[in-house]
Amino acid sequence: MLAPDGRFSTFTAPGAPIGFEYEGTGAGSINDAGTIAGGYQDASYVYHSFVRARDGKITTFDAPGAGTEAYQGTSIWTTGALNPAGAITGYYADANWVYHGFLRAPDGKITTFDAPGAGADPGDGEGTDPLSINANGTITGYLQDTNWLTHGFSRSPDGKFTTFDVPGAGTVVGSWEGTYPVAINPAGAITGYYADASWVYHGFVRAPDGKITTFDAPGAGTESGQGTVPHSINPAGVITGDYIDTSGMMHHGFLRTP
Repeated sequence: MLAPDGRFSTFTAPGAPIGFEYEGTGAGSINDAGTIAGGYQDASYVYHSFVRARDGKITTFDAPGAGTEAYQGTSIWTTGALNPAGAITGYYADANWVYHGFLRAPDGKITTFDAPGAGADPGDGEGTDPLSINANGTITGYLQDTNWLTHGFSRSPDGKFTTFDVPGAGTVVGSWEGTYPVAINPAGAITGYYADASWVYHGFVRAPDGKITTFDAPGAGTESGQGTVPHSINPAGVITGDYIDTSGMMHHGFLRTP
């Protein structure tokens, strides 16, 4: 953690081992109060989540129903997973490798949920993957259906879901093509990317009224595995992310104004 005056603070979540490859503590999100949310892997490679208060107190938690085998468990890794009030969203893999969403309230109460249409076939990696929550508690993310296609969703504070697909998103069964929302701002505007039928990435922004605008960063490649990948949107609707150029090797940053 880097304080405004430039001082660093390092920390390790309780239960996170030190000195094991790929294990350890990942701080994914911080809010204006200085609360941090993130995740860690234990010595058995099971994922768990934590919230760190401004005073340094760390509370670890697991979503009800989270699996206890290697690479199962409860995950928070994205920058938008924690809102100003301290509510946290993320996902967990159960014992059958089906993914489910969760919402952890500031008081620690955890609510689990599944987006309509999310697949639940054991071992296929299907399910619900929330990634971002805004100030009023609206959550966005994506779901994988039984055909291994990906669709976007938003979940309102009262639990109502809206699912959506970006025009141009691929629809080949078994391809993991589709729509991938990654961030939501306080007004409810959502940004993310979609993979077309050639597995080229393109950016999109979905307005609060549901209107979707797609875009590509200048210089973004047009071959498979190349293209534009937004990561974040601020209250003014400015989007940042990266793009992969025509070499397929180089990543570059971009900033898109409304």
